[in-house]
Amino acid sequence: MDNWDEIRTAYQVARLGTVSGAAEVLGVHHATVIRHVDALEQRLGVKLFQRHARGYTATEAGQDLMRVAQTTDDQFSQLAGRIKGRGESVGGELVVTSLSQLSPLLAPVLARFRAEHPELIVRFLTGTRLFRLEYGEAHVAIRAGRAPDQPDNVVQPFITQHHALFASPAYVAEFGRPEQVEDYAKHRFVTVDDRATRAPFHRWLWENVPEESIVFRSSEEQALQEAVRAGVGIGFMPIWGEGEIGDLEQVSPAREEWSAQLWLVTHVDLHRTIKVQTFLDFLKAEAKTWSIP
Repeated sequence: MDNWDEIRTAYQVARLGTVSGAAEVLGVHHATVIRHVDALEQRLGVKLFQRHARGYTATEAGQDLMRVAQTTDDQFSQLAGRIKGRGESVGGELVVTSLSQLSPLLAPVLARFRAEHPELIVRFLTGTRLFRLEYGEAHVAIRAGRAPDQPDNVVQPFITQHHALFASPAYVAEFGRPEQVEDYAKHRFVTVDDRATRAPFHRWLWENVPEESIVFRSSEEQALQEAVRAGVGIGFMPIWGEGEIGDLEQVSPAREEWSAQLWLVTHVDLHRTIKVQTFLDFLKAEAKTWSIP
């Protein structure tokens, strides 16, 4: 067990199920992957994989190795993330994660921060996946909803994200605006496909609008916004100041129950580093200039 390269290779094969997939992730030739797996099996004296036309399937011994290798690989990633964040200057990588709908606010902030620190490489990762701060996957996470409760994280309240219902001018011209909740059954709506979503405004829509009126559903916020702009139906948009977003019209006032608290989340091991503290101070100062109701 003194060759980590072979173990890591076998782990990737077990995780991905193919030699080509493991080779791509590791940045090596597929022949190297096969050689590592064969050498490891010979050294251990057991078969780690069943070979078949579709790829490789881990045996019971292979699954045991995968679990141990995954833990070790995670620990290496965690160590690397901590080391990268301990520099005394604001340089190297800064990894920030958030929901994609915050991009219009955060992208300009990140651009200005990088302009002040030209040695910095910014990685802005958006989506619904919760990046594991304890493994160094990100320096700062901006999360919505209930306060995150993962151990060893430093959680700070950030801003409140307000939402209202919007529609395109073409939709309003054809169908009008709903005056009250009872009118919603006469309209068409756009929302997320997941009824168990953590977003309070999307949950509210599923609970208060007839299912047959929700005519467009997607897992991507960008797709939902484009559907609203295309006139498919009424949908939620964040309010950052003005009552309109581009060419869209607000068709209902914001409600408190549609609001979502945003949180700044950092790992305790990186929270006090120069890079993270400098960025958090910069972000908080920028947030004070935002026109948010």
